[in-house]
Amino acid sequence: MNNQPFVASWSGGKDSALAYYRAFQSGGIPKRLWTMFEEDKERSKSHALPLEIIQAQADSLGVPLMIRGADWNGYEEKFLDAMKECVEAGIPNGVFGDIDLEDHLTWVQTTCAKVEMKAVHPIWMEPRRKLLEEFVNSYFEAYIVVINTKMMPAEFIGRKFTIELMNELESLGIDSCGESGEFHTVVIDGPIFKKRIPLVFKEQHERDGYVFLSVGLEEEPLEKVVRAPYL
Repeated sequence: MNNQPFVASWSGGKDSALAYYRAFQSGGIPKRLWTMFEEDKERSKSHALPLEIIQAQADSLGVPLMIRGADWNGYEEKFLDAMKECVEAGIPNGVFGDIDLEDHLTWVQTTCAKVEMKAVHPIWMEPRRKLLEEFVNSYFEAYIVVINTKMMPAEFIGRKFTIELMNELESLGIDSCGESGEFHTVVIDGPIFKKRIPLVFKEQHERDGYVFLSVGLEEEPLEKVVRAPYL
């Protein structure tokens, strides 16, 4: 992607971060970060991350954030709208974090082609374990924030993504990549960030067989106010 501008499809999790990293390493020029949110635009799709977290990631990357809000029925329409806007702005390449799910790859490529966007998949068809080890060994820092309790125990919520965690998941017969939707992560540090995202864990809640860990930004201490003496 030498000197090629791109928009990165950004979930806030490990796969999109690694795809962005690979595209950047190959000489690509990040121009926009794109995230799909729920219809009310309060939380991102799948990862359920609040806007303040996604915005903090974009700020640390130094790339403008572009969002769209939609339910699943309106997803394709909003996807096309976002990609068309990028193409018209001179950004003809879209970077995506797909690994080996053929159906999703086909959907992305077919949909991007409708607006003459080139779909780029920097981590496509590489061994899952190899990618995960690269992610950890490149000093990315990520935490599990969503768990599908039909596929893995809820007790892993909030765990840091490490080699040890991968081994633990695999010993239980769980895909440590979470490629089938077993879990989702949030990335808060790594070689693509200018500064670490000051993440704080909040409450947990369950809905429709999923456990979600609410997250936010650490509040900066208020500056001390020096009051003039009472006259």
